[in-house]
Amino acid sequence: MATAVDLAVLVGLQASGKSTFYAQVLSDRYELVGKDLFPRGARNKQGRQMRLVVGHLAAGRAVAVDNTNPSAEEWAPLLEAAHAHGSTATAYWFPPDVAGCLRRNAAREGRHRVPDVGVLATLKRLRRPSPADGFDAVHEVRFDGRGGFEIRT
Repeated sequence: MATAVDLAVLVGLQASGKSTFYAQVLSDRYELVGKDLFPRGARNKQGRQMRLVVGHLAAGRAVAVDNTNPSAEEWAPLLEAAHAHGSTATAYWFPPDVAGCLRRNAAREGRHRVPDVGVLATLKRLRRPSPADGFDAVHEVRFDGRGGFEIRT
């Protein structure tokens, strides 16, 4: 019996470790999609992102969406696409560590650094995803203190 293709939605503040988590844990099994991968001036980033997500799912490829994805407003179209293609949807929740995120963000350079006000604005919208939102699974992700991650179900 074939296993369903998965859509992984990374949920957390800027500089919470989402991209590093993708690189260390998911990159060997999931295609990467995220609005930060588009040129800064790109138009309709949401539409472009959704076309890529749907394309991967339709082709039978697992896909990870690496954005802050702070609320159901961002999750709903992703979950709809996953379920329309018979895919599962897994949330990877990075609980907010505001001081740590601001510290890591301050060390970033160029376009990767977000103004502190942007991190704080995301915090106001950020909420923990749950199966009630339509996710098939929700995993909590934290730094393990050794350069990796601890994943809790």
